[in-house]
Amino acid sequence: MHRLIAERGLDDTGFTADDARAALRDMIRARRFDERALALQRRGWMSGYPPFRGQEASQIGAAHAMRDDDVLLPTYRSNALQLARGVPPSDILLFRRGHAEYASDHDVPVFPQAVPIGSQIPHAAGVGMAANYRGDDHAALVCFGDGATSEGDFHEGLNFAGVFDAPVVFFCENNGWAISLPRERQTASESIAAKADAYGIDGMQVDGNDPLAVREAVERGFEKARAGEPVLIESLTYRQGPHTTADDPSRYRDDEPDLPEWRTRDPLDRFESFCREGGVVDDAAVEAMYDDADEELREAVERAEATPEPGTDELFDSVYAELPPELSRQREEHVAFVERNGSFDIER
Repeated sequence: MHRLIAERGLDDTGFTADDARAALRDMIRARRFDERALALQRRGWMSGYPPFRGQEASQIGAAHAMRDDDVLLPTYRSNALQLARGVPPSDILLFRRGHAEYASDHDVPVFPQAVPIGSQIPHAAGVGMAANYRGDDHAALVCFGDGATSEGDFHEGLNFAGVFDAPVVFFCENNGWAISLPRERQTASESIAAKADAYGIDGMQVDGNDPLAVREAVERGFEKARAGEPVLIESLTYRQGPHTTADDPSRYRDDEPDLPEWRTRDPLDRFESFCREGGVVDDAAVEAMYDDADEELREAVERAEATPEPGTDELFDSVYAELPPELSRQREEHVAFVERNGSFDIER
């Protein structure tokens, strides 16, 4: 288990005060984004949203371990990781309002969010294998929840990566719940990390509520992956909110889980206290981080609201670089329908 805050001070971690400030800044950005996105969804601004409150340390730590050229394959709850990697917050908001996922011309090497459970895991193995074939030095980080480890895609992705020495870090955020199914009903394995043994790769656990511990573990994972040894990392955290805004967690949990204190404590409160006690930040620095996060969000929301709604024909634009004949025909039929009827109203 990789743990830093509970057992060591900053001076003994190998990280600097700047590293800690950067992690705290991005955790604050992520928390503010999550709060604002949830509020926007509740007033009908977007159709649905999967909150990630409680998982900020896990995702920010992983993001800060990645090199600029490393490829991120996110899941639908990886918004904090995407933000820390440089994806503009307006892009994530626009995606939730029906636009193509990456509306701006950023150059972050990131795949679209995977909403089907586990489908991105074999994709990551393919990304790693392609890097080997091309002689590239980058690696891939693929994110998924504990529920995804029950999917066949998990087996296939890790099996291929292990056999072909793909430079991939498989990053499982074990937040305690697969929608309403608790971890103990998900698998009889001692841990998610232990599943790595079946594929001949290394597995490790990390305190997912400690961004520096996660960064340390993922950095070690990348070192191994670049050397041809893929790694499975289980980041132990806790989903404080619902699975999505369509979920009612009060129907299956009591919000006082029987979990160790280090998992149930709020990661942002804990890390902010750590930084304050270590003299890394003071009141003015923390206040400025919150102000900057709020201003970034204000601009992101304004941009999203000023962007015209996408036309329904844009459904065809981001599927293939060149549309195959069948989809080209469907697109032409769609455009002709809209021209005849003035809209794409299926009730007509």
